[in-house]
Amino acid sequence: AAVWQLNDEQALVATTDFFMPIVDDPRDFGRIAATNAISDVYAMGGTPIMALAIVGMPVNVLPAETIARILAGGQSVCAEAGIPVAGGHTIDSVEPIYGLVALGLVHPKRVRRNADAQPGDVLVLGKPIGVGVLSAALKKDALPPDGYARMLATTTKLNTAGPDLAALPGVHAMTDVTGFGLAGHALEIARGAQLGVHIDWARVPLLAGVRCLAERGMVTGASGRNWAGYGADVTLPAGFADVDRALLTDPQTSGGLLVSCAPNAVDAVLGVFGRHGFDAAAVIGATTRDGAGRLAVN
Repeated sequence: AAVWQLNDEQALVATTDFFMPIVDDPRDFGRIAATNAISDVYAMGGTPIMALAIVGMPVNVLPAETIARILAGGQSVCAEAGIPVAGGHTIDSVEPIYGLVALGLVHPKRVRRNADAQPGDVLVLGKPIGVGVLSAALKKDALPPDGYARMLATTTKLNTAGPDLAALPGVHAMTDVTGFGLAGHALEIARGAQLGVHIDWARVPLLAGVRCLAERGMVTGASGRNWAGYGADVTLPAGFADVDRALLTDPQTSGGLLVSCAPNAVDAVLGVFGRHGFDAAAVIGATTRDGAGRLAVN
């Protein structure tokens, strides 16, 4: 997100995100896209204030009722976030595209970037990972109804804990885990602060069923491309399984917040996550002075 300081008490957070459908149900697509778009406001510590819709639809192909359901899904998420869809823009496009410009406010001293981690910080992840695996299984008609329900539940859960986390003095850095996967966004923290990051893989929460699906080959091409893009800066333990590497780099849609905080703030961070309904939030690693700009997994 971009942040522009307005005055001594307020800074404007501005972000945008949009994509083509990742599920078949129009309303679910709208809900997922809107949740994902608003996430960066929360990740900066901001509180959303309004959204603008970005809409591209093949108007001669999709019925108006289908388009209306996509927009209604997005609007329902915005209502849950307490903000209006105050405007937007539509075009006729070959493929359906939907997303939002999301705007929020934050106190300038509570802006949380992904580059301000400190040595000895603890990393806390707010949501389990595995959305990419569930999405791949869905495309191959291999995702059971309970798996789809889990996918929908996590991708439409707003990261509302962000402002409360930013208010904690021990929280130094935040980001949300999205398309680059857990490894990629952990690397952003490492590179931004010029620190090493290590992840205890056994402590990383996974969505139920994703390991079994990944073992059956339900992984995305983006997972491999992620590894090709940044794998040279990641150290894996001997014997680390291919399926684990695929999960480590699994692209998330509307993923959880990744928080870098002082050790004495961990209980408070987990408490905030718990109050906002993120029961799977977990300590997954730490920052170190060694290995600046690199990720080590153990």
